[in-house]
Amino acid sequence: MCDIGQTKSTTPGFLQVLRWLLVPTLFFPLAIWLPALAGEVVIVDGDTLILDGTTYRLHGIDAPEAGQKCAKANGGNWARGNEATAMLESLTAEKDVACEPLEQDDYGRVIAVCHAGPGDSLNAQLVASGHAWAFRKFSDDFASIEDQARKAALGVWQAPTQPPWEFRAERWAVAEQKAPAGCPIKGNIGRGGERIYHAPWSPWYSRTKINEAKGERWFCDEAEALAAGWRAPRWGR
Repeated sequence: MCDIGQTKSTTPGFLQVLRWLLVPTLFFPLAIWLPALAGEVVIVDGDTLILDGTTYRLHGIDAPEAGQKCAKANGGNWARGNEATAMLESLTAEKDVACEPLEQDDYGRVIAVCHAGPGDSLNAQLVASGHAWAFRKFSDDFASIEDQARKAALGVWQAPTQPPWEFRAERWAVAEQKAPAGCPIKGNIGRGGERIYHAPWSPWYSRTKINEAKGERWFCDEAEALAAGWRAPRWGR
C-alpha cells in the first residue's frame, strides 16, 4: 500500500501540487469571476439578464424593447423586441454563462460583457445578428460589428427602423403629459403581491391601471420605483 505520508518533498504528489496552487490565492486574492450554470440564468429582455441573483445589462448595446416592432424588407412588420429576447434565450440555453462586470448604472444593474461558452460575447453576437444596436452614446466597442450587420441588412437593418432609445423617448413624452405630476411609470401590485412597474414603453402599459387604494402608485423614474421595492417586468424565461 502506498503511504502518502512518505512522499518525498523533492517529488511532489498531487496534494502538494494542489497546495502550491492554492496557497498563493490565499495571500494574493485574484479578481476571478466564475461561470454560473444555465439554470441560474433568467432572461429579462433582449439586453438584460439575471445571473445568480445579480442583474446584468449588456455593455455597449441596446436591444429593442419588448413589444417594439419594425418593418420587414418585404412588407409588414415583426415583433423585434420579442425576437431579441428569444435570441438571448437561445444563446444562453443549456450553456454556462459568465459575466465580466465593468460598472454599475443608476438602476443598480451591473454593466457587463457576458459570454455563454467560448467564442464571441453575447453583446457582440446580438449586434452581429441584427438583434441589437451598438449603443454608441456610451461606447463604440461594437460599432464596427454593427456596421457589418447594417451592410448585410440583417435583423433590424432589413428596413428603416426606429432605434430603441428614440422609441423610449417618444413613449415617455406622450405618457408624461397624461400622468399625475408628470410621473408616468406605473407601479402595479399583482394578485400574489408582487410589485412590478411598467414604463411607458412596456407592452402592458396601457392595460395596467393604478389603484392607489391597493397601494399601487406612480413613479417619476425607474430608480424611484426600484428604491420603493418594485421591479421591472421580465419578458424572457
